[in-house]
Amino acid sequence: MSLTVQPDPVAELYRSHHGWLHGWLRRKLGCSDKAADLAHDTFLRVLARRPASALEQPRAYLGTIARGLLIDHWRRRELEQAWLDTLATLPQPQLPSLEERAILLETLHAIDRMLDGLKPAVRQAFLWAQLEGLSCPRIAERLGVSLATAERYVAQALRHCYALHFPA
Repeated sequence: MSLTVQPDPVAELYRSHHGWLHGWLRRKLGCSDKAADLAHDTFLRVLARRPASALEQPRAYLGTIARGLLIDHWRRRELEQAWLDTLATLPQPQLPSLEERAILLETLHAIDRMLDGLKPAVRQAFLWAQLEGLSCPRIAERLGVSLATAERYVAQALRHCYALHFPA
């Protein structure tokens, strides 16, 4: 009796399309090393999702995952550049230590991920409430919505923050 080993669909997907994906990402990023990192992350996502059957359009599937990772990469890069620009405006005695900078940058990334999970109007209402200290009536006026809607937006954002900070 011989044992037949079924080929792993993810391994086959990797063998067949990794080179294409890496090249596609390299053209988008202009950096082979970063492209390799994102190609790796793409296949990690594929492993986590484990498609139930063979994919009809594997490159479209990989491209969709990789595009999401590219968007995240560019957003992180923009955030980091804004952080560096802010640091450049501070007088030397006020600069945080390297450790504090790393902690603050990671915190900024966490806030960005949290805000990304909100609808635009909810995000805007939350930011006005938190950063500008606007009241719900003022937020409602700025957004052109009812007071109840503005209150609902702020509450929704706070629930979202709470759920992320204290997962069930």
